[in-house]
Amino acid sequence: MVPTRPSVVPLPYWVRGDTNAFFGFGVNVLVNVLTLTGLCLFVVNLPEREVFGTILPALGIALVAGNIYYTHLARRLARREGRSDVTALPYGPSVPHMFIVIFVIMLPIYLSTGDPVRAWEAGLAWAFIIGVIVLIGAFVGPYIRRYTPRAALLGTLAGISITFISMNPAGQMWRLAWIALPVLALLLIGLLTDVKLPFNFPIGLAALLLGTAIGWIGGAMSVPDVTSAARDIAFAFPTFQLDLLLRGLSDMAPLLATAIPLGVYNFTEAMTNVESAATAGDNYNLRSVLLADGAGAVIGSALGSPFPPAVYVGHPGWKAAGGRTGYSMATGIVIALLCFLGMFSLLGAIFPTAAIVPILLYIGLLIGAQAFQATPRAHAAAVVAALIPNIAAWATGQMNNALAAAGTTAAEVGDEALAGAGVVYDGLRILGEGAILAGLVLGAIVAFIIDKRFVQAAIFAASGAVLAFIGLIHGEEVRWNANGQVALGYLFVAVICAIFALGKYPPRVPDPEEAELDRLHGGNASTPPTAPATTVTAPDATAPAATGEPVNESAGGDKREPAVNG
Repeated sequence: MVPTRPSVVPLPYWVRGDTNAFFGFGVNVLVNVLTLTGLCLFVVNLPEREVFGTILPALGIALVAGNIYYTHLARRLARREGRSDVTALPYGPSVPHMFIVIFVIMLPIYLSTGDPVRAWEAGLAWAFIIGVIVLIGAFVGPYIRRYTPRAALLGTLAGISITFISMNPAGQMWRLAWIALPVLALLLIGLLTDVKLPFNFPIGLAALLLGTAIGWIGGAMSVPDVTSAARDIAFAFPTFQLDLLLRGLSDMAPLLATAIPLGVYNFTEAMTNVESAATAGDNYNLRSVLLADGAGAVIGSALGSPFPPAVYVGHPGWKAAGGRTGYSMATGIVIALLCFLGMFSLLGAIFPTAAIVPILLYIGLLIGAQAFQATPRAHAAAVVAALIPNIAAWATGQMNNALAAAGTTAAEVGDEALAGAGVVYDGLRILGEGAILAGLVLGAIVAFIIDKRFVQAAIFAASGAVLAFIGLIHGEEVRWNANGQVALGYLFVAVICAIFALGKYPPRVPDPEEAELDRLHGGNASTPPTAPATTVTAPDATAPAATGEPVNESAGGDKREPAVNG
């Protein structure tokens, strides 16, 4: 008898859930592109012809190429594992970098020279350097991911999501709460419950239309603004801007102080996002992701965009919304077309911001919850430890912006005066420098101490000492002895942990619920190696759904430890 071949799981390019994810993720990217457009026009005062004719089309090329690539990765993973529920990673312009390249790199040059083009050149060089560092990180990141506890990876990702992704949108929402809160309510009902709209109408589109209708009926929008914005529509396709890039690279030394730590930030953030996707059931090859992110930044800068693209926070949200492989490609193509046509001025005049930003708050809620649901209960303190540096970085940024609006700086006001007003500025500033990497280190130390794995805790503490000494964390710039007192503190932690390691305490034994989490999501460094095999009960209903054990797609170092119970 001839054996039959195993059936191939149908893998459509579009499913009903892709519609929800497309409108949700598309709106997310739309908000970010609208934001960076405003930053270029009104902060650095770049001419409209350069913004709409060069920068946005260059960004469009990077977005369409990147999202098609991530769709390819998702379909490849689905075929390998015989699953039809694989969700593509989301990809778009990096939100923190949008503000950093404008306010830290481009604005100071514009203010000192009065020349927005020179500022643009520096931004292109900075983005190029970021891309090169991420490409290098592609060969380092997989090993970091392999030996770092999940609580540290997901905790620092939750810190980014709660602060930089959620807090500013939340503030914008409450300024026009009568528009934003109905939109948020509709999103929560549609995306966090099994309630469906009549005829399965996409919840993301319904929420956007509801908020837009309320805004227009309530008088928050203006017809003349739409008429004026419509005049900006014109087709533009990018060309290489190598002359601008090379002029920027001719004076690259001052850019390295921020480019090096932020390049490390990029590949660390990508690492945590890949971990988040693996926790939700889709185990992607980290090296493939980092190579795409680095290449996107390099190609984008050569075409004229100073905004490095990156894999986004939010994969579990789009997976929960029903997104599979089509939503990512559709988002890249549609946003690219809008960039080529110069439509973002018009879109900003049609859709109220308060109707758009609630989707970002939804992502913050979901990622924050995942950090606790997909890690052992015993590691909850480690998740919080990983959150704290990002909260400090966000709070420091708010203080700096408030002081700048008052025409002063923290240095001019003085630490003593700030402390007298109850503002712990200096300590929060130090804590928040290199926040994502600092959160990773702190979260890992706490997780390993909880597990009584003191050797690993000592290694991470010693790594923290080195990183602080050279300024990659807790330092204003990369240099020798950037913050010696913080480095010494980490070194003392390493010594204490090494002393306790001599006691040879047995590692903490995972409880049944924790073993089930490892079975569903794949074990990693957070799982004590001596944990016995355990028969487990059903997972908590609040944990992210998974349809089966993820099969590793990795190659060349991106391999996960086996799950506790095989």
